[in-house]
Amino acid sequence: MSTHFVNSLIDSASAPYRSAGKFAWHFARGKLGGDPVFVGLLEHGLLAGQQHVLDIGCGQGLLAAWLASAKQAHAKGTWPSHWPEAPNPASIHGIELMPKDVERAQRALGSAARFTVGDMCRTEFGKADTVVILDVLHYVSIEAQNDVLRRVRDALAPRGKLILRVGDASAGLPFLCSVWVDHIVTFIRGHRNSRMYCRPLSQWKETLESLGFAVKTLPMNKGTPFANILLVAELGEPPTNSRS
Repeated sequence: MSTHFVNSLIDSASAPYRSAGKFAWHFARGKLGGDPVFVGLLEHGLLAGQQHVLDIGCGQGLLAAWLASAKQAHAKGTWPSHWPEAPNPASIHGIELMPKDVERAQRALGSAARFTVGDMCRTEFGKADTVVILDVLHYVSIEAQNDVLRRVRDALAPRGKLILRVGDASAGLPFLCSVWVDHIVTFIRGHRNSRMYCRPLSQWKETLESLGFAVKTLPMNKGTPFANILLVAELGEPPTNSRS
């Protein structure tokens, strides 16, 4: 991986947030530069070839900004030859509970993506090839998590993909560290409900498999002390009868 190339992506993806204010710009640079999931999505080609992406809990739209920068880098001919194909989605829809985050996303990115203020437990998902949920589900009850996952399954096209990052509650100290940092970040972003509903990795996998997903895991905590795991869950062809 070229550090220079990644830094150029961070510069490009965070630049639009200058128009959304100092907080939005500094948050974008800090998150894009400090969270390994953004580079990981590109290095592993997890969004390559996906046309319609739904980002649940999108915050201020950093994933959309990141993918736009990747597309620009590919068009300029600077895309690393050893990386998989650059993502080039036809549409990106972000759903976010916090209106201020959606306002920042809209001010920064304009029509480059569509953003909706809404609660993931009630907002209509529409249809997508890939659904991305990063560090969000643990804010709602286990029952609500399972309902969101069922609705995600039903929103996905055949062979659709769910990219879900979770904390592994069985990981001991690294998990406790991630929870502590999560409390701080969510407070800064304006969330006041600090209760979290976490589960061990084995239970996350079991739940997804019961919904018809084939699940692969990728550690997604490089350079951090956290217990973050990326679950890449792919949906098989639907059965001949209707889904349950």
